[in-house]
Amino acid sequence: MVLLTGFLLNTALAQSEEEDYTVVLPDEAQKCVLPAAPDAIPAEADYDQMVAAKQQVADFQAMLQVYRDCMKAAEDGAELTAGNRQALVASYNYSVDMEERVAERFNSAVRSYKERTAKE
Repeated sequence: MVLLTGFLLNTALAQSEEEDYTVVLPDEAQKCVLPAAPDAIPAEADYDQMVAAKQQVADFQAMLQVYRDCMKAAEDGAELTAGNRQALVASYNYSVDMEERVAERFNSAVRSYKERTAKE
């Protein structure tokens, strides 16, 4: 009986100390603006379009860094629940995934451009 009472008491204490696992960005992080990805590069892009696309990718990466800095500031400036931390990590990871997809799309367009122009 003593073992069961101790178990129930420990369980009750653990439940009262549980963190909030509601996955939501902290208020400060909700003010951070995730930039939109640049427009798709035309399949038959010429040199000028490729140069413009390169600049758009560079601008996008700079805006992503501003977003990540904002998220980091929100993380550093508040008491966070486990759910807040999970939402911040998920948001950061999503921004990395976006950047990788944009970079791959651009690299694919560069390869395509080089193949087309090599034949000329």
